[in-house]
Amino acid sequence: MSALRQRGLKVQPFKIGPDFIDPALHAKVCGVPSYNLDGWMLSQNYNRQSFRNNLRGRNVAVIEGMMGLYDGRSGATDEGSTAEMAKLLGLPVILIIDASAMARSVAAMALGYRLFDRKSNVMGVIFNRIAGTGHLNYLKEAMTSLPTLECFGGIPIRSDINIPERHLGLTVAEEGSLHKRMINKLARLIEEHIDLNRLLEKTQTKIRGPANETKRTSAATDNTLIAVGSDRAFCFYYPDNLQLIEKAGAKLKRFSPMTDPNLPAGTKGIYLGGGYPELFAKQLSQNRTMRAAIRHFVEAGGPVYAECGGLMYLTETLTDCARRRYPMVGVYPFKTRMLPRLKALGYREVVIAKQTFIKAQEKIKGHEFHYSELCGSVRSKKIQTAYSMEGPGKTKISEGYHYKNCLGSYVHLHFGSNPEFARGFVAACRDSG
Repeated sequence: MSALRQRGLKVQPFKIGPDFIDPALHAKVCGVPSYNLDGWMLSQNYNRQSFRNNLRGRNVAVIEGMMGLYDGRSGATDEGSTAEMAKLLGLPVILIIDASAMARSVAAMALGYRLFDRKSNVMGVIFNRIAGTGHLNYLKEAMTSLPTLECFGGIPIRSDINIPERHLGLTVAEEGSLHKRMINKLARLIEEHIDLNRLLEKTQTKIRGPANETKRTSAATDNTLIAVGSDRAFCFYYPDNLQLIEKAGAKLKRFSPMTDPNLPAGTKGIYLGGGYPELFAKQLSQNRTMRAAIRHFVEAGGPVYAECGGLMYLTETLTDCARRRYPMVGVYPFKTRMLPRLKALGYREVVIAKQTFIKAQEKIKGHEFHYSELCGSVRSKKIQTAYSMEGPGKTKISEGYHYKNCLGSYVHLHFGSNPEFARGFVAACRDSG
């Protein structure tokens, strides 16, 4: 993306699957939001329309896959996979193969991916983590037996190019690891080792439109101000979610629960996304005026939607990985603690069991991924569960903690799977006075 931008091209990034960290890094490089495409959470038409609409005014799209090409919701189908999306949008596929411990076997691997699903347009490879020119020549020799698959180059192992990782993945864009020098270094690396001219030439594609394309309409605002928690602790938001809220008539104002002394003036609703509150629990706890302001807002009936990290922030206390306990907002009468292992991971289809921002029996899809858990009794007379969903092992779970006009959950919902949620949330904010 950086190399293409430095050539003067307008690049539109996309990410396949339920991810927040990679799209934020894309946006850092490209200067525009990166949109998630997902074959399970979102309808075929929504994906097609999002892809086509967000390409307007751009020269090139770069779509980052997830995991392996065919990995998705299950082992039996390609649902939710990169392959499914490539077929849906009619796009060519470039395999990125880690060749660090391989030689001629790369050809067998590439051929296997090509033949596993002949409808997937796997048309070339880029090798990663190669040892040098000699190693690359060896790999290219192996690929000569596959004339229908083109090698566009190989990226050498570079210890000076690294983005640190932690329990949920790479460090986030807000932490500054992807700074300008790093972005420039990435661009030079690609220009030196990848045949970009050939790659652009071979991947030119006629873009398919959605089955029933709707005209883009500008968002109509009525000054219903919704405050969006946005800092290093809270940075996991789908761009679609924020845009759907704006299209429903709201004006968004970002604020920092870590450092701002109070909510933005005129706040009618609060959206607290996910992120890393466990890493910044001390700062969040020390900001007593913000904690009190949010608690007062909820007690006064103000609409709040919080997911994952936002839910953790609204509990009584948060115990971090070092077992240090910090007071949080205290809207919910239970606690949160971090675990040394993954607690939950997977897609979730939520059935609304109790009307909140959306009427009962409506369905909306999302994803769950966290290392924390709620502890103490989550059952309380003042807290009701608004969600019914299927958890691991097809167990039925009651979730979605509803208190007054505040809804918190571990599930990251994608409003594109049911835009009524965004409209209902904005309506609740508008009516709150």
